[in-house]
Amino acid sequence: MGSEVAAERYAVVTGANKGIGFEIVKQLASAGIKVVLTARDEKRGLQALETLKASGLSEFVVFHQVDVANAASVVTLAEFVKSQFGKLDILVNNAGISGTVINDKDLATLLIANPGALSEEEKNKAVTQTFELAEECLQINYYGTKITTESLLPLLKLSDSPRIVNVSSSLGKLESILNEEAKTVLSDADNLTEEKVDEVLKKFLEDFKVGSLESKGWPKTGGAYVLSKAAINAYTRIVAKSFPTISVNSICPGYVITDITSNTGVLTAEEGAASVVTLALLPNGGPSGQFYNRTEVATF
Repeated sequence: MGSEVAAERYAVVTGANKGIGFEIVKQLASAGIKVVLTARDEKRGLQALETLKASGLSEFVVFHQVDVANAASVVTLAEFVKSQFGKLDILVNNAGISGTVINDKDLATLLIANPGALSEEEKNKAVTQTFELAEECLQINYYGTKITTESLLPLLKLSDSPRIVNVSSSLGKLESILNEEAKTVLSDADNLTEEKVDEVLKKFLEDFKVGSLESKGWPKTGGAYVLSKAAINAYTRIVAKSFPTISVNSICPGYVITDITSNTGVLTAEEGAASVVTLALLPNGGPSGQFYNRTEVATF
C-alpha cells in the first residue's frame, strides 16, 4: 500500500518574495511540492506568503527569512529545513541584485536589450556602478549562491532525486569578458576550482578599486553583475563534477519583466520561471553541469 503514495518533495527558493523567484515558488507549489519561500526582507516575504495562501497554496508554502550573503543566516535556514522536512530535493538559487543604480530608464532599457547599440558615454549615463555596489553584487549573487549550496548540500544528498538550479544570465557568458586571464581560467572546465574563481573575482575588484577596469579588459557597465553570473556558471560545473549524483544546472530565464530589468523585458515573470521549474523537475539521469538559455542548452 505504502509504495503507491508518492514521497513528499521539498524545495527551497531564495530571493522569492517577488518577480521570478515568487513565480518559481508558485509553480513548484502548484505541482504539489512543499516549498520554503525565502527572502531577505521578512515583511515582504510574509506578504508574498499571504498572496500564495490566498491562491489556495497554503499547505505547500512556508516562509523563512534568510540573507544568502550571511553564512550564519543560511545555517539557520538549513537547520529549519532539516527539522521540518529531514531532507531537501530542490534548491533554486535565485537571489540576486543588479549591482548598479539606474539613472536613465530609457537608456538602461536599451542597454539591457542591446548593449552594443550604446556608446560608452551613454552606458555610463544609463547606470552607475560604485565599488561598494560591485562588492555587494558579488557577495549576494555569487558568494550567496555558494554559501547556500554548501549549507544545504548535506540535505540534498539525502534526496533520491536532488536538483540544484542556479539562476544565471546570458550576460555572464564568457564572450562578455575581454580580460584574457579571466576568460582562460573560467573556460577551462576540466581544471576549474572554487579557488580559481575566487582569484578572478578578487582581481576584478582590485582593478575596479584602482580604476583600471577598462584597461584590463573587464566589462565596465554592470561588470560585477556580468562576473557574478560568469562565476555562477563556473561554480555550477564545479559542483556538478564534485557531486555526480546531484543534477546541477544554471539557467538564463530570458529577458524578463522584473525589478532587476527596471520592468523592461519581453517575458513575464511567469514565463521566466517556467523554464527554471522545468529544470528543477527534470527526471533522474537528466543533464548536469549545463548552462541553459531558457529551454535550450547553451554554451558558456
